Amino acid sequence: MLKRCACIDTLYTEKDFYERFAAAKADGFEAVEFWDWRIRDLDKVRDAAQAAQITISGFNGDNDFSLVDPTHKEKYLENLKASLDAAKKVGAVTVTIHSNALGDGGVVVNHYDELSDTVKLCSMYDTLLASVKLAEEYKIRMNLEGLNIKVDHVGNFLQTTQMAAEVTRLINSPYLMILFDAYHVQYNEGALCYNIEKYFDQIGHIHIADCPGRHEPGTGEINYHAVYETLKRLGYQYRVGYELFPLTDTAAAVKAIFQD
Repeated sequence: MLKRCACIDTLYTEKDFYERFAAAKADGFEAVEFWDWRIRDLDKVRDAAQAAQITISGFNGDNDFSLVDPTHKEKYLENLKASLDAAKKVGAVTVTIHSNALGDGGVVVNHYDELSDTVKLCSMYDTLLASVKLAEEYKIRMNLEGLNIKVDHVGNFLQTTQMAAEVTRLINSPYLMILFDAYHVQYNEGALCYNIEKYFDQIGHIHIADCPGRHEPGTGEINYHAVYETLKRLGYQYRVGYELFPLTDTAAAVKAIFQD
């Protein structure tokens, strides 16, 4: 059985935010996730999750600062620590991190065209080494996510599963893995099942949405039956998060999510 997680910033938007925890639990989700903890009342988040008896898988651990900018290291770590404090308060078990700061709508704030790829990669590695020490102290895992540069996040540095997984393998901590977002990978790379199998040891979370459109499985070109069968065959133990925008409404999207 896959452990299914609902992104409640895209699903259940017909309801008040704090009602979405119980709605996700009632539909059979094992956990929930969301994006920006800073705009939420953390006491209400914790209470809503506890009342619904549903796990908070995680939220974004970075927003305003970039791993690839060597001048951002100190501020990045301060921001990450605040996110880990927030995760500890609500009982979240992971935070999601990215190579570049993201603004409204996920727009990449700075493409850093003035920096070479060497500087960006070395800066990301150096700041991740320091970040892992914080994550290990808090015992909250970071999931490093690559993003597609064709549609949603033009200018993002971390684009491939290979780069993400090779960096996390080098750092070699159970508190740093990758977030494999099938929607983003389909745009940047394709070969979803191949990439899952090749980098399986580093995958700590998966995001699901069909492509194009970012709607529920069955609305686009991705063969999610094959993706699920690959995960089951390999013995995937972490969560599968549904970060998708319903084509019509949440009820129809949930039906599609649970049919396979």
